[in-house]
Amino acid sequence: MPTAVLSGRTLAVAATATALLATALGATAATAGESAATTDKVLVIGIDGAVLDRVKAANAPHLNGLMAQGLTARSTLYANPMAATSSGPGWSTIATGVWPDKHGVKDNSFTGKNYTAHPDFLTRIENAKPSLNTYAAADWEPITSTDQNGPIFSAKVDKRLSLKGDRDGYGSEDPKIAAAAATELRDQNPDAAFVYLGEIDAAGHSSGAASQAYLDAVARVDVLVGKLLTAVQSRPTYAQENWKVLVTTDHGHTSGGGHGGSSIAERGTFVIARGAGIPAGSVRDDVRLADVAATALAHVGVSGAGLDGVPLNAPDSDPFDTLRPVLQARVDETGIPAGTKGFTHTPPAGWSVDNSKMGTGGVTEWAGWAFATDEFWSQSQRDQWRELNVRSRDVFAVADSDEWDDKSHTGTFDSTLITPKWPVAGGTAKTLSFQTHYRQEAGQTAQVLVSYNGGAPAVVKSYTADAVAKAESIALQVPAGATDVQVRFRYSGNNNWYWTVDDVRLG
Repeated sequence: MPTAVLSGRTLAVAATATALLATALGATAATAGESAATTDKVLVIGIDGAVLDRVKAANAPHLNGLMAQGLTARSTLYANPMAATSSGPGWSTIATGVWPDKHGVKDNSFTGKNYTAHPDFLTRIENAKPSLNTYAAADWEPITSTDQNGPIFSAKVDKRLSLKGDRDGYGSEDPKIAAAAATELRDQNPDAAFVYLGEIDAAGHSSGAASQAYLDAVARVDVLVGKLLTAVQSRPTYAQENWKVLVTTDHGHTSGGGHGGSSIAERGTFVIARGAGIPAGSVRDDVRLADVAATALAHVGVSGAGLDGVPLNAPDSDPFDTLRPVLQARVDETGIPAGTKGFTHTPPAGWSVDNSKMGTGGVTEWAGWAFATDEFWSQSQRDQWRELNVRSRDVFAVADSDEWDDKSHTGTFDSTLITPKWPVAGGTAKTLSFQTHYRQEAGQTAQVLVSYNGGAPAVVKSYTADAVAKAESIALQVPAGATDVQVRFRYSGNNNWYWTVDDVRLG
């Protein structure tokens, strides 16, 4: 089958793959009139502790079939101190569409939860469109029951099923959840549904993700996923419905078993999606776990305002993401796996880096502003908050004097990232926005500077304290007569910390 590899959210697929997707969805109607007559519905299947590569290796025809028919997107989680890579924060992020620094769940104690301000996506649907039918079923109690620290999905959900699973009981409880959910999906009329299955995580804890027992658990859960998909496709009204199916997981597992820490294996998650407008066999690198809720809401016509996630069909205009094809493997770094391609010093078209004040030597990967991925940069040194850079996506810009200093050098780190010249009209107000992740220490500086018509750059923002995973917005007043503006991000330090910048926009 042809495979479409996507850069950012640019979607492209061969005609044969499009035809396959249409057949899989039962979507033979393509005209605007026929599309308008369909009813939009969404199913989110949550599989606890599933490792994508092990799913691909298992006897899992339904899950692998979904990947062939739709989208597969790897993603990574936070780590402590934002939250542990455990189920409470993971499912809360999936359900609410915001990261743990907003929903407040940092571990399985649920201490600090703030679902009132950041409700689950089914509750958002009930609040916005109470006529829609919502359903949630799970055998990990905090998801749908008040018995243990939850529920993540509130009492506003029309129908909730909660069974008690544990590491020895998911094998018997998952089939009950799947059977009940299949009946609901086939015979009733849910518009938005969430179904949780827990056996794979139990196998990870007892035998490790590298074990045959783990693969066997994946195969058994895949059968249950197949029952859910069959139930949807067996609906009497299926031909008049537009179903979007999302499959995701809350965290990864180590090969030997376990999670909660900061390794890539524990932080690994994924989103699989099938539905109209999603190219068959497509692969993306810019999807985050918070996008599940945003996508579900958008599909049924409910606003996701205020969410960290964005719908899968949202456009991506971030120029940094265009650099993924030119990313390189490690040079001086030793903690990053040799096969991981994740950095470049080549800026995107129109951008530049001024290293005229940079010292010489140091770690090659971080000699001035670089462009990197989370998988690459966060593994350069774990547990120093690099894992908390959750609001950056795909490729982002990073200046890291701490890592640069790990090899002998002369001088200090002093590098400036420079945008293209953007056209503006004199006398107007503009907003400079970007995602940033900054860790402060005495002896370093981080400044945002702006110049008009090639004039002297003026500081519009200086960082003097940590700005962890922050969405930044800076108001600019364009002077009379100005026709263009250029922005500079200057970072200097010597064995201090770091600064990342992503998705820079002038609005």
